[in-house]
Amino acid sequence: QVQLVESGGGLVQAGGSLRLSCAASGRTFNTYAMGWFRQAPGKEREFVAAINWSSSSTRYADSVKGRFTTSRDNAKSTVFLQMNSLTPEDTAVYYCAGGPGGLGSIRLGTVDYWGQGTQVTVSS
Repeated sequence: QVQLVESGGGLVQAGGSLRLSCAASGRTFNTYAMGWFRQAPGKEREFVAAINWSSSSTRYADSVKGRFTTSRDNAKSTVFLQMNSLTPEDTAVYYCAGGPGGLGSIRLGTVDYWGQGTQVTVSS
C-alpha cells in the first residue's frame, strides 16, 4: 500500500512560482513512475507531468512545457513539481499519482494510487 500526500499549494500572483511536493509512504515508491494531474472547477482532470522511477525520462503536457519541471528524490520518497511563470489558467487542484506502468500509462491516468490534492490559485 502506498499513500501520497501533496503539499506546497497556495495563492500566488501571475508570473510567480510554486513548488509542489508529494511525499510517499511504502516501499514500492522507488519502482513507480509518478505523475501530476490537475482539475480546474468545472473541468475534467488533466495530465500535467510524469517522471519515471530513475528520473531518466519525463513527459509534460503542452500547456506547461517549458514552465513546469518534475523531479524526484527516491531517498526521501518524494516527487516535486516546480511551477514557474504561473498564469490564472493554472488554477486548479493538483494531484500526484503513481503506478508501475510506463510514462504512457501515467499520462492516461492508469495509476494505482492518488494523493488527496493541493489547491493552487493564481491571481491576475
